[in-house]
Amino acid sequence: MFDPMQDLGPRLKAIRMASEKSLREVARTLEVSPSFLSQIENGKSQPSVATLYSISRYLGVPVDTLFAATFDSKNSSNSSSAEVTSRTLIDRPTDAWDEVGARISLVTAQNRSVLTMESGVRWERLAATQESDINFMEIIYEPGAGSNANGELVVHDGYEYGYALDGEVEITIGDSVLNLSKNQSIGFDSSIPHRFKNTGSEPFRGIWFVHGCHPSK
Repeated sequence: MFDPMQDLGPRLKAIRMASEKSLREVARTLEVSPSFLSQIENGKSQPSVATLYSISRYLGVPVDTLFAATFDSKNSSNSSSAEVTSRTLIDRPTDAWDEVGARISLVTAQNRSVLTMESGVRWERLAATQESDINFMEIIYEPGAGSNANGELVVHDGYEYGYALDGEVEITIGDSVLNLSKNQSIGFDSSIPHRFKNTGSEPFRGIWFVHGCHPSK
């Protein structure tokens, strides 16, 4: 698997500097210490899910680009681009079928792009498309893993839809606390404060789709 976290820090630093924002300014806004943010940028620490979304939102960068910066759906050997041959008669709306090939992503289990975060949280990208406001991934929460170590709620743009493959995860959405287990599914507005926590003894695995997740500017 391909892990963008290996150069996530330098990439975030480059984005921050391009935005002409100082390390202290970003740290103050995100309510983290400058030293912690510096450690993330230097690859010495891994952000939590909450911190990753906060940085993404503040810098105006879709979380999806954190995968895409090192995982190209058309050119990378980690992804196979399916060739499409037109199967329709001429002069039909579907004559544009050949254009679809550039928007198809086939990813094998061995070649997924992966984000590994603190406390045992892993996101594995299931498809790489040009849609920057969509995340389609398998999420894994190891026993005891959560959105962040402090139990703070996460807020970001978009809607989330998930299906549990294995294990169980506790999901807090606003004032509601729900337990999502195998073969159950869920959908919710991500602008409602929320967090995930695996309180069980087995890893939780789920298929997750986040739509409209481009940070507000």
